[in-house]
Amino acid sequence: MNKIEHIGIAVKDINAANKIYQKLLGYEHYKTEEVASEGVKTSFFTCGESKIELLEASTKDSPIAKFIDKKGEGVHHIAFSVSDIRAEVRRLKKEGFVVLNEEPKKGADNKWVVFLHPKSSNGVLVELCQERE
Repeated sequence: MNKIEHIGIAVKDINAANKIYQKLLGYEHYKTEEVASEGVKTSFFTCGESKIELLEASTKDSPIAKFIDKKGEGVHHIAFSVSDIRAEVRRLKKEGFVVLNEEPKKGADNKWVVFLHPKSSNGVLVELCQERE
């Protein structure tokens, strides 16, 4: 693992959340993006070497919509930057982690992503991220 790439925060209204985080951090988000395959609209803020990713459901049956229905708004996941996502998946599986998608898929912010089941990481959804080339 190279660093914390970002912390994902589930929100009901991304525009309202953007205003809150702009006030909190003192600057505007640098990017919004929709990931249709995941049913999510995202907004990114830089925070030192890491980022904050706000996540709003774009469909009623998306993982973010389900998360908010069950737990409300708040921290959804922590993402770690990796150099070789496939090697990390193999390593973590050997260590006993449960991988939700063994095949990396396209995520927001030009990343390949793989998720680890929260039950194998103390209740925290973990995302592995690698830059797409």
